[in-house]
Amino acid sequence: MTTTLDPVTQAPAQAGPLSLSVRPDGVAVVTYDVPGEAVNTLKPSFAGDIARILGEIAENPAIKAAILVSGKADTWIAGADIDMLKSVTTAAQAEAMCRAGHAAVQRIVGSPKPIVAAIHGAALGGGFEVALACHGRVLSDDRKTVLGLPEVQLGLLPGLNGLQRLAERAGLKAALDHGLTGKNMRPSKARKLGVADDVVPAPILVETAAALARTLVDAGPPFGPGRAAGGKKKAPRLDTSALASAALERTPVGRALLFKQAAKQTREKTGGHYPAPERILDVLRAYAEKGFEASREVEARAFGELVVSSTAHRLMEIFFATTAMKKDTGVDDPAVQPRKVEKIAVVGAGLMGAGIAYVSLNAGIPVRLRDRDDASLGRGLRVVADILGERVKKKQLTPIERDQKLALLTATTDGSGLKGADLVIEAVFEDLAVKHEVVRDVEANGKQGVIFASNTSSIPIARIAAASRRPENVVGMHYFSPVHKMPLLEVIRTEKTSPEVVATAVAVGKRQGKTVIVVNDGVGFYTSRILGPYMNEASWLLAEGVAVEQIDRALVAWGWPVGPLALLDEVGIDVAAHVGPIMLEAFGDRMAPPPTMAKLVADGRKGRKNERGMYLYGAAAKKKGKGKHADESVYAVLGLPVPSAKDRPPVPVEEIQMRCSLQLVNEALHCLGEGVLRSPRDGDIGAIFGLGFPPFRGGPFRYVDTLGAADVLRRIEVYERRFGKRWTPAPALVEAARTGKPLHA
Repeated sequence: MTTTLDPVTQAPAQAGPLSLSVRPDGVAVVTYDVPGEAVNTLKPSFAGDIARILGEIAENPAIKAAILVSGKADTWIAGADIDMLKSVTTAAQAEAMCRAGHAAVQRIVGSPKPIVAAIHGAALGGGFEVALACHGRVLSDDRKTVLGLPEVQLGLLPGLNGLQRLAERAGLKAALDHGLTGKNMRPSKARKLGVADDVVPAPILVETAAALARTLVDAGPPFGPGRAAGGKKKAPRLDTSALASAALERTPVGRALLFKQAAKQTREKTGGHYPAPERILDVLRAYAEKGFEASREVEARAFGELVVSSTAHRLMEIFFATTAMKKDTGVDDPAVQPRKVEKIAVVGAGLMGAGIAYVSLNAGIPVRLRDRDDASLGRGLRVVADILGERVKKKQLTPIERDQKLALLTATTDGSGLKGADLVIEAVFEDLAVKHEVVRDVEANGKQGVIFASNTSSIPIARIAAASRRPENVVGMHYFSPVHKMPLLEVIRTEKTSPEVVATAVAVGKRQGKTVIVVNDGVGFYTSRILGPYMNEASWLLAEGVAVEQIDRALVAWGWPVGPLALLDEVGIDVAAHVGPIMLEAFGDRMAPPPTMAKLVADGRKGRKNERGMYLYGAAAKKKGKGKHADESVYAVLGLPVPSAKDRPPVPVEEIQMRCSLQLVNEALHCLGEGVLRSPRDGDIGAIFGLGFPPFRGGPFRYVDTLGAADVLRRIEVYERRFGKRWTPAPALVEAARTGKPLHA
């Protein structure tokens, strides 16, 4: 039953995002609805708005309690408005902002009448912190309802005492886990941890929250976390693991061990490049050892320092860039609209094809998967089923939802089903003749005007389109492996690709959950092209006698997620050897590989796929124990003595880092100058999301702006004098150094 608002006790309409109305049972409904915006965020006026509303609640004798709801359909409060931080220039300004936030949420905590958060949709960052400050929380069981503290992903920490209040309700371990990772918390998990008092279907959310508010009134103050009727504190549901964690947190020795483990894991993950996780540890350590008030001081000072840090600036720039890209259609003409895509066919059921099929059906798009025989199809279908099964295991999907998604997938070994596809994506072997055959087959058996997209990573799309009768319908859609985890999609347009087809590929990519960049056609496009010199330089260093582990350790220490030689094993030495001559033909000596590559191929080394590469795999790796171990037999193949990976490398670590990374940066600038890229923004996002360029460095173009183009050019010219044409500076870099203008204007 739905309680209607009593017109007699309606509060007068107020300008601004917060409004109040009163139900007949004395429970006020406070609605947060930021005018003119699709989602709610905390605005600069929030402190004053909440003070006004809480004052009305306290002074109105007809109000016994209040519930806080959202006026948006599927968002509660999705964090603070990050734009607020753009104008902050000093740590003192940011610290003052944090302290004002502390005062605002403390007013909720100190309300003489209980406040219950009724949450449907995302309550993230500052939104989750506001919810934690309330005296109770009821969540809808909808899939769109999530809680989280993602500030660490922006180089910040929660600034409204959310870490401490989460620790109060769920324990230090949970607060560390969610604060340090920024991962989401589902309603069922929130209830298990004691963060949510109840989880109910959305239609009865408001009634359940109102009932909880009335119960808190009956229980009487203080309206602490988890208070139930009778004044008793309701404990979270604990399993054996939770009980062990709780016992660990109760003693000084246990807490010290907990923080020691968290600090070690954090440092291993961040490499010391990201200060926010360290400050999160400081806040929670202060809370555990000195109490809430002391931790508030630590939090305010840390927040001030982090907001003006270079790491936070780079990460927030990435956030703003990806936010802007969500509105980018991929074409300059706003009148161009994407075609409707109601069914996708994927040709090639290997790991890439199966991954593309998964992200498509996960977006609710029916998929027809095709390969040459039943065995190949079976392997592809198994890949899709395994990904969905893993999501069920992690409780991200129910078995019924998994089955509903699988029902969208059908398979074939012939041309049947192609007629119904609006978009066909090929993911077959990197052979131009094979791709031409697929193009002709799709046009013969597909519907009139079908869009043909190639997932090639190196062959120019125009060469593939040469076999098409309708080249305007041919486009590149370059996904990254593993497709279901890697966030980037690189859409490649030729001179003949129609804007409508480009817009359609971009729209499909967004539906698949991808961050999409659009680049112009050419060998290697953008990402594969800039990756080539990076990995080439690592091979040159290897030929100079630097150990495999020394090269990879140096680049990981610089911020890359994996080293270039470990990446070579993952990509496949045979694949790199296949692409290398194509790049060399297109770009000349700048892409010349050392003779090592041919020797590795001749020795039958393909990398992880056949367990013969730069590193040991399988039984040989197990014999060596934990961690990755170089395959020392590779040195004999290359005609090199076996170096000691534990000794100082023959080339300084900084030089290893600079030579590999600056090769990628220089090639990115070649791409910008040649018009492969639409903007430096796209180049940064492509390198970070597609290749793992260190996010805290902002991408290759932000990195040049940070160091200064003149300094980068000086370094590259030094290497050019030492190593020759492969270090030819990009004309765009030379021009930037001459003018002194930043690449990000």
